Amino acid sequence: MDAEGLYRNIRSKGSYLCVGLDSDMDKIPGHLKKTDDPVFEFNRAIIGATHPYCVAYKINTAFYEALGSKGWQTLEKTTAYLRENHPNMFLIADAKRGDIGNTARKYAQTFFSTLGFDAVTIAPYMGRDSIEPFLEYPDKWVIILGLTSNKGAADFQYFHSGQDNLYLYEKVITEASGWGSADNTMFVVGATRPEELKRIRKIVPHHFLLVPGVGAQGGSLEKVSRQGINQQCGLLINASRSIIFADSSEHFAETAAAKAQQMQQEMQKVLNGLGGTTV
Repeated sequence: MDAEGLYRNIRSKGSYLCVGLDSDMDKIPGHLKKTDDPVFEFNRAIIGATHPYCVAYKINTAFYEALGSKGWQTLEKTTAYLRENHPNMFLIADAKRGDIGNTARKYAQTFFSTLGFDAVTIAPYMGRDSIEPFLEYPDKWVIILGLTSNKGAADFQYFHSGQDNLYLYEKVITEASGWGSADNTMFVVGATRPEELKRIRKIVPHHFLLVPGVGAQGGSLEKVSRQGINQQCGLLINASRSIIFADSSEHFAETAAAKAQQMQQEMQKVLNGLGGTTV
């Protein structure tokens, strides 16, 4: 999906919500565990309930890889189901890969060609040549870790260089923004650090930002939107546990729909302030 397609979906749905399918076998409702593929049945129900209110799904591959070959089959079934039933949905592989050469090319082939994702998250520690193989795919996206919300982010990301007067995360975003373009590169910025979004927007005014951490991790939708939005929106705000695990009963899908709709309605108000957005 190209940038215009993503913007078009945001305008038509009045939403920049990304639902995270961090589908932990230990947390899905008990009645589903009697089925042949509990995680897939859970995903299918969540997708069916939330798709009117979101423009993207982010699949955290760790929860599938942990289940071995069965989990990988569930991952393939989930992406195939989305492509067949919701072909305009933006699909993110939250895989956090980061390698070079032929290894990076195989990762790109896995997520873009084999599984059909639109985007994949990448750790940029190894530099430009760890990103370039992913940029060879037209209408596909690299989502580079910029500033994360975990406690350990302070170990490296806030290292300050007196030479260029930048934090390390600012240096990463500045350099990486030139490897691709605003049409194929996004940056991850944690929702628990909304005060930094204004600084980041000065570096990448036109790029999309993927913002996890709203909801269960304590991030504020209002603060993130106010600090991070640009004239076309330029945000994908991810919510995972606060939507998909809001209810563990047989009514879990209805509860997830209500949570997603609530976020969509808040986003609609923000988008109305940009002008020209209708549901």
